[in-house]
Parts: sequence; structure tokens; C-alpha cells
Amino acid sequence: MTTFLDLAQQRRSIRKYTAQAIEPEKIEQLLQAALMAPASKRCNPWQFVVVTDHAVLSQLATCRTYGSQMLNEAAAGIIVCVDPALTDTWQCDGAIAAEHILLEAADLGLGACWVQVYGRFMDEQQTLSAEQQIRSLTGIPGELNVLCIISLGYKNEDRKPRELDKLQYEKVHYGKY
Repeated sequence: MTTFLDLAQQRRSIRKYTAQAIEPEKIEQLLQAALMAPASKRCNPWQFVVVTDHAVLSQLATCRTYGSQMLNEAAAGIIVCVDPALTDTWQCDGAIAAEHILLEAADLGLGACWVQVYGRFMDEQQTLSAEQQIRSLTGIPGELNVLCIISLGYKNEDRKPRELDKLQYEKVHYGKY
């Protein structure tokens, strides 16, 4: 039986994928995990856009100069949007839901990677918002903030599990700093 710590040790950001499609039941499990994420005052400020169309994924891959290109090879992407009018903790709530997707993907044997969107730009001059590009491609309304995209697919690269003896225990403090 896999424990949570085993899963956390094994989960790594995967940026290379095979051409194999993800089964609809696995997409459903990823969404269930996200929808079960805790949220401040249980306001559930998140919304999710699932993209499996390769042409759209390729366009989404251009939303950033660096860090989004893996969407070109991904079988799917889940865009995590959050309504900031519902809570001042919207970034935390969205991040927890995204992490639920990442961990569930690892548990299902899928590769996944967080693509930061909020506060990022398509160009080095920082004139074109990544968020606006994604909205124009997917119809996400302006009242929602696009936090990130989780790229998903079957792994086409191997990453070693985290080495327990390299954990930074010097950053742990008991009682006081």
C-alpha cells in the first residue's frame, strides 16, 4: 500500500509526455480530487477548465515565454481559475486544489506540471498578459483570475524520487526560530 509520504516522495514535475490520450475516467478522478480540496470558509472559489484539444493546448503553450512549452506534448491541461470576490485567500485555495490534481495525477501514474499563469506575461517586455491569452482561447470570464494550468500526460521521462537524506531539515524549527 502506498502511503502519502511515498506519493509525496515520488511526485515530480514531468514536462515530457507520450502521445497516449488520458482516459476520461482518470480526468474525472483528477477533477474529483480538485473538487474535494479544502477552501476558506468552504466557499469553493475555484473553477476548472479541462482542455484536451491538441490545437488549443498548442496555443496555450505560447502563453509564456518560458515554462509553458510542455503543453505542446500534453494530452490534457486543467486550467485552475479562482473567483477573488469570494475570499481573500483565493490564491491559497486555488493552489491547494491544484496540488490535489498534481498528487492525484501521480497516484494515477500520470505525469503533471504546474504552469504558473497569474502575474506572468507572454513576452519579456511584460506587455502581454498570459492570463489574457488564456481567456481569449477558452472564454474564461474576466471576474475569474487564472492561477495556473496543470499540464497532464503519460510520462515520457523518468525523474528520480526525492532523496530523503537531502531534505532540508535545517529549515525546521521547534518551539521558536
